Amino acid sequence: MNRPARKPLGGILLIGLFAAPILLALGLTLSGWHPAGTRSHGELLQPPQDIRAARFVLADGSTLGWQAPEMPWTLFALPGPGCSTHCMERLDELRRVRVSMNQNDRRLRVLVLDPALAPELAPLEPLTAAVDKDGVLAAWRPSASDTVAVAVADPHGYLVLRYLPGYDASGLRKDLGRVIK
Repeated sequence: MNRPARKPLGGILLIGLFAAPILLALGLTLSGWHPAGTRSHGELLQPPQDIRAARFVLADGSTLGWQAPEMPWTLFALPGPGCSTHCMERLDELRRVRVSMNQNDRRLRVLVLDPALAPELAPLEPLTAAVDKDGVLAAWRPSASDTVAVAVADPHGYLVLRYLPGYDASGLRKDLGRVIK
């Protein structure tokens, strides 16, 4: 019996079907294109800044430790001068962002770097007032009154994200949802 001659066109098309997406992805990567959906809403710090040696004193007098067993992320709220109505609303948003983390809320601590706000923070528990003894984040504090900036540190003591005043709280929540799992 004679076998019919096979045409190589079918095999070439099949190989091309699988190779085309790989070649397209390689071309886009080499051109520097990145999809918009993978970008963070805050400013990603490159390289991350090591703040393990900095001293942050909490309202109860204890010092912030980076090697806690539960390995929490730390969100630093940096209020500008004259924190009043709008500033307190922004701090309440940060409390709600933490609560929205559901079962991961214990993995995020929120420190407000203004000890004068300690009495106003009582209803916004678990927000905690703290002092930046070494002034590591002083340059990031907003100069405009009644505003809040935010910085996020990973569990090992490296600042990784920064949010300028006027940040979008839902964008902050999305970013935290990606990193805290």
